[in-house]
This record gives sequence, C-alpha cells and structure tokens, in this order.
Amino acid sequence: MIEEAELGKMIQRHRTNKELTLQDLAEKTGYTKGYLSKIENAEKAPPISTLINIAKALNIGISEIFGEAEENSPICLVKKADRRVIARDGSVFGYAYETLAHRFHNKHMDPYFLTVPRKPKENALFQHKGEEMMFVLEGTMKFFHGQKEYIVEEGDCIYFDGSIPHYGVCQGKKEVKCLMVIFTPE
Repeated sequence: MIEEAELGKMIQRHRTNKELTLQDLAEKTGYTKGYLSKIENAEKAPPISTLINIAKALNIGISEIFGEAEENSPICLVKKADRRVIARDGSVFGYAYETLAHRFHNKHMDPYFLTVPRKPKENALFQHKGEEMMFVLEGTMKFFHGQKEYIVEEGDCIYFDGSIPHYGVCQGKKEVKCLMVIFTPE
C-alpha cells in the first residue's frame, strides 16, 4: 500500500528533478500553486484523475508517481496481491483506488478497482480531460454527470466524457465497487 504522504513526496521529487517550480507545474496542469503544494505536503488527497494530469504534465507515467518503474513489454500481468492501493482512509472523500496495470509502459488507458465509501465526509467533484468508464461490480450508486443523475446498479456500465463535472455516491447499505478505466488524451 502506498501512503498519500509518499505520493506527495514522489510528485515533488519528479518536479524538482525536472527543475520545475510549483508555479511551472500549476501552469502545466491548470491547478493552483497552493493546491499542488498541499498535495506535495500530504495536506490534500487528490483524486486519481488529478494524479494522471500531474503525471502527464511531468511527462512521466502514473506508475512513476507510485514509485514503480514501468516495464517496457507488450504485456503486463498484475496479480491481485501485486495491486497498488492508494490509501484514502484519511482523506475527505474516502475513495480507494487499486492500480490494475501500473507496470505497463506508455499506456493510453488507466484501469483501477475503485471503492466508493458508504458515507464520505464530503462529496468529491471530478473533472478531467478524456473519457471514463465504470462497471459496477457490487452495490448501487447515484451518479451525477453535469446536471443529470443516473442510478447505476450492480452489473451496469456507464461511459462518459470526463471533462463534464461528475461524481458518484452510494445508495444503500454497502460500498460500491467498480472497475474504472480512464482515458486521457495526450
């Protein structure tokens, strides 16, 4: 399991190795300098879409933020025991992500196993370039995409434009578990 504080340190290390200031990174990502500073100092737990955008701005793969070198191979097998968990227990949103293909070199899609908590302290609002797909494995969620609401149940799949603000909340008494794939264009 990778701790959120380690993510921030890894981002900072890659940024400083590339001789970028926080302001430079802010200009490349569109996030504020203050927000990026809070991520680096583990005061904010960013959603996975933010980590993907930061990795792209640093011209690295997201697996490098997780502290792993990507293998230069045309295939990647990640066993269940080898998944990387991005800890979310201490964050505001409580989302948990498990990486499913962090070892693949130069991938165009980022697949995750996502767990949406039953009762987050606060609802997360996500917005990023590209497309996203979520297939609900367990539970039911109310999904908000722009001004529209959808009930997404076990076995349902939702595919959407990630540039429109979106988020999901649990409906019922158990967490929602999803297969999530994010595609972010170059």
